[in-house]
Amino acid sequence: MSARILVIDDESNLRNMIRLTLQHAGYSVEIAETGAEGLNVFGDGQRFDLVLLDQKLPGIQGTDVLHSMMKTNSEAKVILISAHGTMDLAIEAMHAGASDFLRKPFSAVTLRNAVQATLERPRSNDSAIPVAQVCREFTRSSVNGFSIDYSHESEEDSHHQRTFIFNVSAAGGSPDHVEVVLPCYMTELVLAYADTEEPPGGNRFWQVFCEEALAAHLWEHASIPDGKSLIITDLTGHLERWIDSILTVSMSA
Repeated sequence: MSARILVIDDESNLRNMIRLTLQHAGYSVEIAETGAEGLNVFGDGQRFDLVLLDQKLPGIQGTDVLHSMMKTNSEAKVILISAHGTMDLAIEAMHAGASDFLRKPFSAVTLRNAVQATLERPRSNDSAIPVAQVCREFTRSSVNGFSIDYSHESEEDSHHQRTFIFNVSAAGGSPDHVEVVLPCYMTELVLAYADTEEPPGGNRFWQVFCEEALAAHLWEHASIPDGKSLIITDLTGHLERWIDSILTVSMSA
């Protein structure tokens, strides 16, 4: 039996593109144009294997619909779609229970990869995790249809920069080994911003900091970095807010 998917989007052109793409891929698709209609069709969530949910809807916003769905069925799988969203919105939705995120515009290939990856991935329960992993950012697994798995850290080079290796893969594809380079001056800049000599979680913090930067790239570009290498050269506003959230959780835990 093919997977059953509910698409909630008020843009008729995009809604039809998603419906036709997924039906051509063999999925069973139902559609709704508003958040209220979507919640009504969703019901108790048992009829659907996946929901594709647009963030900007008339009346109830996507994140509010997401919260309602999670209250009804905490095992529901939901992909949030946004044209203007940032990684901050992605993190908010992930905290609320979203499984993945798609940034408009996206191709049919990206759509199919995101759907396949989410359907294949088991629903995890993060209700009891260590202090160093309290934020869901510490356990991110997928964004824009790409799965991210930490591999290892390379030995520190002569310039004292650190390099973390991640396996990044789209559904059905072989993983690409992507390196994220953290220059020495960036570690000093982060510690200065956080006003601390040691980051919360120790070395784990740097690993996930680099993962966060990689996830932001995948969110913005929907593709792996050129040359399969990403060098962090700036402490962006998103990374600052990410650090703030980690520090807040660490101090309250």
